[in-house]
Amino acid sequence: MKLTEDPHRRLNALTNEWVLVSPHRATRPWQGEVAPLQTAREPAYDPNCYLCPGNARAGGIRNPAYSTTFVFENDFAALKPQVSHARLDADGMGLLVAESESGVCRVICFSPRHDLTLATMGLEEIELVVRTWIGQYRELGGLAEINHVQIFENRGAMMGASNPHPHCQIWATASIPEAPSKELASQRAYLRSHTRCLLCDYIALEAGQRVRVVCENDGFIALVPFWAVWPFEILVCSRRHFGSMNEFGSDEARSLSQTLQRVTLHLRQSLRRSLPLLDGLPPIAHRWCRSSGMALPRALLSAAPALRDDTQVHGRIRNAGNAAA
Repeated sequence: MKLTEDPHRRLNALTNEWVLVSPHRATRPWQGEVAPLQTAREPAYDPNCYLCPGNARAGGIRNPAYSTTFVFENDFAALKPQVSHARLDADGMGLLVAESESGVCRVICFSPRHDLTLATMGLEEIELVVRTWIGQYRELGGLAEINHVQIFENRGAMMGASNPHPHCQIWATASIPEAPSKELASQRAYLRSHTRCLLCDYIALEAGQRVRVVCENDGFIALVPFWAVWPFEILVCSRRHFGSMNEFGSDEARSLSQTLQRVTLHLRQSLRRSLPLLDGLPPIAHRWCRSSGMALPRALLSAAPALRDDTQVHGRIRNAGNAAA
């Protein structure tokens, strides 16, 4: 079997789910939607943007004249704190089931500059963002009712982002979502079977093969996961065995910032556009990791499929698919 030519399945070791891969379809002609290259630049300050410094947000609250990162409670939060526990099961049949969910939702503005992204920010600016992630993770993860902290960014209109100002969201929930629950279960099973960490072994294997590694430094390694689903999906893993971001120090904050800068800049330069992204940094189940001694030493950056605008970009996409073999 040739992984770069023949259709096959790949096992996602983190979720224990199979992914169908059809590499031969990368050569098919494209007559779908074509997106023009981005030529217009966003202004450094937009008086109509509800995330820019000094402006009023949609809920009427006015932002301070912030000069660095800015964190606030989401005005249209998906979750509410201190929701009383309730469960619904229509006729006790287990078919129409619902449970209440409490939590905290926050927004982090990366910069007062409206026209920046992680790919265009300086290293010091990115490190301020990473340190804010760490601080928020520690604060929210320390709440008794919170069992999972998810920091994520939806960027670009294609991904449903409502505002181009550089920002991300935090959802801190009482329950553990499905995806990290599956990953924790897979890692526990691997630990029982091999008496070693799944991700530590996976990182060592990828680092030895040197097939899917994108970039690396002393603290982190960025690679295309063997089970990638998105055309430009990147897994960022810490080299040290961490239980959560709570254990990150100054060296890890700087190393992660360097890695994020290289990854986002490479994507932007390769595709000549600001790529629509859906990424989470990092999806770690706070209490489960700490209490079980398990580590999820990674952050996940998943990029959505780019619309192809010419044969040059089409070629880049095809080459990237081959690189993921």
